[in-house]
Amino acid sequence: MAEVRLSLIIPTLDEADIIDETLGRLQGLRNEGAELIVADGGSGDDTRARAAPLASRVIQSPPGRARQMNAGADAAQGKHLVFLHADTRLPQHADRLIEEALSRGRCWGRFDIRLQGHHPMLPVIAFAMNRRSRLTGIATGDHALFMTHEVFEGVGGFPDQPLMEDIEMSRRLRRLSPPVCLSKTVTSSGRRWDQAGAWPTIRLMWRLRFRYWRGDAPEALAREYRDVR
Repeated sequence: MAEVRLSLIIPTLDEADIIDETLGRLQGLRNEGAELIVADGGSGDDTRARAAPLASRVIQSPPGRARQMNAGADAAQGKHLVFLHADTRLPQHADRLIEEALSRGRCWGRFDIRLQGHHPMLPVIAFAMNRRSRLTGIATGDHALFMTHEVFEGVGGFPDQPLMEDIEMSRRLRRLSPPVCLSKTVTSSGRRWDQAGAWPTIRLMWRLRFRYWRGDAPEALAREYRDVR
């Protein structure tokens, strides 16, 4: 059996409206040998049924993005792992870009991001997200985090917390090496900024990040995040 070089793990919850399109765009990578794993957190719609013909595996997991991504990684066979939001699109030849990035002595990385939507602030927001990530070595899930399977297991996977799991994971990985920050962009939905407004969303996220840095419990931050949304 040929070695699986790349596993893409997509956590989902009620994404029936977009999962066909998301997985359809990844069929080229699947045809090249990549593994597509959908880790569903208990969708009440037909996300799993729609995903099944287009994914290598569809698994069920307790809800929570960290738990779903960990479950997907546990099921994955690939040497390298990519964690991809259901509303995020990878650039062309993403598999080659990741392979090359992880051959430079680094164990993890991420892509720059472009936000797709209607709000005129989205390009500015994406620029700020990319710049902040490069300066701090911290990446969010929107950036399509990738890493070796070995290092994922070495740091114990994503922390079992309901918010800021990507921030904490970046901190763990940063102790091992700086991230490879690829300038090729993933395209992600700007729907939360379109729906809630740019400035309210920016203020919310910065407030939550500050409180997390201060030591507030992720569970309390997650409750506030859900209430505001």
